[in-house]
Formats: sequence, structure tokens, C-alpha cells
Amino acid sequence: MRRDGSKTWRKELTANMLEQVRNVASDIFGIPADKLTAESSPETVENWDSMQHLNLVLAIEEKFGVQLEPEDIEQMKSIGAVATLVEKLQSAAR
Repeated sequence: MRRDGSKTWRKELTANMLEQVRNVASDIFGIPADKLTAESSPETVENWDSMQHLNLVLAIEEKFGVQLEPEDIEQMKSIGAVATLVEKLQSAAR
């Protein structure tokens, strides 16, 4: 039973993190958060160019108190990937 509870908590945390990342990306890209999904990427978001990618990196670092390494930045290929990365970095810091 604990195991199922843990899975539920994990899904809620992931959904919460995804929502937070969507809100940050919405501000950076200048589009409504409800237009962004976990699958949104530079190929599907018109304003997601290299300059805005750097702005997203800086905003994520500031909002979540994480330090992104070049390899991390390279992994940021979708909104879902960013949320997963931030969760991983925050978990490692605890």
C-alpha cells in the first residue's frame, strides 16, 4: 500500500513541477501556459530560439535554485524534459 501511495505522490509532484515549468516558459516565450504541454519543444514553440533558450535556463535556475551544467542545458529539449531535470536536480540537492 505504501508503494502505491508513493507512486501517487510522485505523479502529483511531477504534475506540480510540470505546471511550474510551464508557467516559467510561458513568461519567457510570451505565450499562454495552457498552450504549452510536456511535449512542447523548440520545434513546436515559435519563440523558442537559442536566445530564449538561454533566458529559460536563467529563469529556471533562479526560480528553482538549481545550477544547470552544459550537459543539463543540452537535455532541455521539451517542457517535460525541463520539469524532469529540475526534479532530478532538486532531489539530488536534498
